Amino acid sequence: MATLYTHQSTNVTKTWFLMAIFLAMVVAIGYFFSYTYNNPGILYFAVIFSVIMNITSYWYSDKISLALTGARPARREEFFDFYTVTENLSIAAGLPMPKLYVINDPAPNAFATGRNKEHAAVAATTGLLQTLNRTELEGVIAHELSHIGNRDTLLMTVVVVLVGFLAILSDIFLRSRMFSGGSRDDNKGGNVLMLVGIILAILSPIIATLIQLAISRKREFLADASGALLTRYPEGLASALQKISSFTRPMQKASTATAHLFISNPLGAGAKSISKFFMTHPPAEERIRALKGI
Repeated sequence: MATLYTHQSTNVTKTWFLMAIFLAMVVAIGYFFSYTYNNPGILYFAVIFSVIMNITSYWYSDKISLALTGARPARREEFFDFYTVTENLSIAAGLPMPKLYVINDPAPNAFATGRNKEHAAVAATTGLLQTLNRTELEGVIAHELSHIGNRDTLLMTVVVVLVGFLAILSDIFLRSRMFSGGSRDDNKGGNVLMLVGIILAILSPIIATLIQLAISRKREFLADASGALLTRYPEGLASALQKISSFTRPMQKASTATAHLFISNPLGAGAKSISKFFMTHPPAEERIRALKGI
């Protein structure tokens, strides 16, 4: 039977697998770069670059995620309920108290980040702290602490960095081919390899994003259930999700790179009209229905 420790172990394994995919994709793109310009040094750079980015994504992805969302440290005197609710639930969950951050934004939302429970952080928008009552806030914080306990935060904050940089690298490759004819003589074999390189550059960020979306949707249901178990009151989180989903305007610093981190899609109502296959979060109605069925 699956346990909390099973999910922790699975997420660590997924993180290493994702890093391996990133390494392979960057090296493959680097190879086609080096072939195009007849410069082996580009391939060596690609290998070094991918290793450095893997290390960076593991150690600094939480700081990068917080910076991208404009989060600032939350002071206890200013956000007393935020602090006390998190303290109480951290004790109940057997987790160290995470660092708390606030995002100045009227859209109600929150996310957790950090490579492990000892280096975790929870960020909430001012809109969330002003909109929810204490019971609903407990539901949201319990959800985020569940992400920390399940080690979802390690997996998803690494995704922010790797997917983003893979997209940038692919874009550089495509733009370089647009403005340059390359240094190789035109031949059938070279053209085939170049076509493969272009296809790889196009598909790499798409494949990485699809992995990101699939993992994100699954982990939200798990965190909802774990959070409800922690508070022993699933109605609190269900009510919070109802309020959060009713706010249709996007966050001021909404980004596709960090959207999967949040408890609800920060891109607003427009994101809800796209295919369910490409959604970063399961529909709020399904999550609320699942919580009320607990």
